[in-house]
Amino acid sequence: MFSGSIPALVTPFRDGLIDEASFRRLIDYQIEGGTKALVPVGTTGENATLSYEEHYRVISLCIEQASGRVPVIAGCGSNDTATAVKHMQFAKAEGAAAALVVAPYYNRPNQDGIFAHYAHLADQCDLPMIVYNVPGRTVTDIKPETLARMANDISTVVGIKDASGDIARVTSHRMNCGPDFCQLSGNDDMALAFNVLGGVGCISVTANVAPKLCADFQAACAAGEWEQARTLNETLFPLHQALFTDASPGPIKYALTRVLPGFPEDMRLPLTPCSDAARAAVDAGLEHAGLI
Repeated sequence: MFSGSIPALVTPFRDGLIDEASFRRLIDYQIEGGTKALVPVGTTGENATLSYEEHYRVISLCIEQASGRVPVIAGCGSNDTATAVKHMQFAKAEGAAAALVVAPYYNRPNQDGIFAHYAHLADQCDLPMIVYNVPGRTVTDIKPETLARMANDISTVVGIKDASGDIARVTSHRMNCGPDFCQLSGNDDMALAFNVLGGVGCISVTANVAPKLCADFQAACAAGEWEQARTLNETLFPLHQALFTDASPGPIKYALTRVLPGFPEDMRLPLTPCSDAARAAVDAGLEHAGLI
């Protein structure tokens, strides 16, 4: 299944449009750095500001540019189940390896509604699903018992991107979903502890700008080389924190301008470029990591 360092890719914009050349450049930079899979049009990819046409174009571009070198886990989530079905069907037709499907946001379904959402998606499309639980953004929380029910009853639910911030859930999920259930951290700064407890990788913001360091860190964890993993974690830690000193993906887009000259920093409203304080923190994190 999926493991290692997996960037939640930014979507570069220039003059209000998707900058396709910069996106292709970013994908090559990731793969050359040891990235194990790619996630387009997730939260970091500003999917909420993309039209359906743009959303699908980014998925197609990612699959085309990856060209089979690494799998693509396409962002397919929606708070409208029918829309999520359409996203998944498109992603499967384009050749995505899996779909990243966030818990329905804003509607605030109960746990039965969450289960029914994913069960319906599975009935309509057999693309494997990585469930994305991020209560800080969705307000909805996929409880461990609900995830266990999905893992056991829905064959295409194969893993989770867990950004709940509740590190104890890794053990709970391992015990109730099985040791082969794919657990990926959704928080860079918790990835070390997450892997110690049984995680196998991270869907990462930091990997956008530091693909090799993030890949090396995940490889050390997979090999059980915990001293090396701790060293790399401490190399990356100030950067992990700096990238959330303002609304994401503002800081990571700024960081990319520092390591990939000419990369656009543009964002779409209501998101705006990050503050001067965030820029200073990002610069310090990049310097600490030896990236600038």
